[in-house]
Amino acid sequence: MPARPDYAALTRGQIAVLDRVNSGDTGLSVLQQIVRLAGETLGARGAGFAEYAEGHGRIIAATGVCEPAIGRRVDGPDNRLLDRRTLLVPLDSVNDEFARQIEGGDLRHMLGARCEAGETMAGSLHVYFGDTGGEPGPEHHAVLELLAGLIGWLYSLRSGLPVHGEPAPEQARRQADRDLWVAVTSHELRTPVTVIKGYADTLTNHWDTLGEPGRREAVRVIGTRAGELARLVDRLLSAASEDGSVGASPAGPFDLAEALRAAAEELPAALRQRIHFGELPAGLPKAYGNRDSIATILTELVTNAEKYSAPDSVVEVCAGTDDDTLRFRVSDRGVGIAPEHVERAFERYWQAGAGEQHPHPGAGLGLYLVRRLVERQHGWVSLRPREGGGTVAEVRLPRA
Repeated sequence: MPARPDYAALTRGQIAVLDRVNSGDTGLSVLQQIVRLAGETLGARGAGFAEYAEGHGRIIAATGVCEPAIGRRVDGPDNRLLDRRTLLVPLDSVNDEFARQIEGGDLRHMLGARCEAGETMAGSLHVYFGDTGGEPGPEHHAVLELLAGLIGWLYSLRSGLPVHGEPAPEQARRQADRDLWVAVTSHELRTPVTVIKGYADTLTNHWDTLGEPGRREAVRVIGTRAGELARLVDRLLSAASEDGSVGASPAGPFDLAEALRAAAEELPAALRQRIHFGELPAGLPKAYGNRDSIATILTELVTNAEKYSAPDSVVEVCAGTDDDTLRFRVSDRGVGIAPEHVERAFERYWQAGAGEQHPHPGAGLGLYLVRRLVERQHGWVSLRPREGGGTVAEVRLPRA
């Protein structure tokens, strides 16, 4: 059985949470503090919280060995929630999502509790003990139920939580699909259009100085890119459904490291020069998904990193694997991201600093696009502050 709960730490932690709430702080950062408190009080190896919304839950806070699960969707029976007033994502299924992130993770060492805000099921709190010689006892259940109740009360305050808001009506869903279509289309067309315009301008402004070989090469590139552009338009139009959603190329196994390097070659030169490929181990197993989407995903993540970091700083890209997923990370040393913004950043149109006089340029669709594309491949994506400053974006895809 796990060690006896640390009741002194529990009391201190509750007082610290109440002090923050009394000062007006009731958002995601306070919820994360409660998740950390659960792990510390119970002596667990990791802890996490899944927030429930229409159709699914999402793991929005985690610590310790459960941290890789942040950003992951958790679906109820038949991939849906029927009624948010009752718990339709079984605790064992959420426990399993956390246990899958841990090498040798065992459901017997997971403990979960419901977090209720009035008649609404806000989510569930979970801890992982590891192999401590037995299953958690009544004391551990009681402490977790207490902290789950504290989270439920936090949600009942309706200030800063829930992170994902109320369910979107059908009209909003259709608009979201149209936005995704526009974002994908603009990305797919951006590179060939930029190249064609660049070479056309070069021919116009430097026709005489280019010489015959230079002019022929420019015309060749324009012709090649125009053909590529025509193929992209055909593919994009054939992928659009009547309601404006975006179809996906057939999924299959692909080499993630090779796809990342190829995607980087398509970036604008100035952005490409800032990328540093860190660890890309030889012999990585194949990922399973839509290889073509990696170019869009990497472009949006690198562009986002560049937007919020100094012009001479490096954007690092690395990849790795665990038992059932492959991951890649895009890391920068920029201004970083506040803990309460790590989920809001994936909302449509939301931008950090949008209320400032000179907000960063963009439509606020990049990270929203990334999450939609990744989740269509049964993967997940998350953001977190980088130790020492900056931000880490992590994408996880199934192993083939």
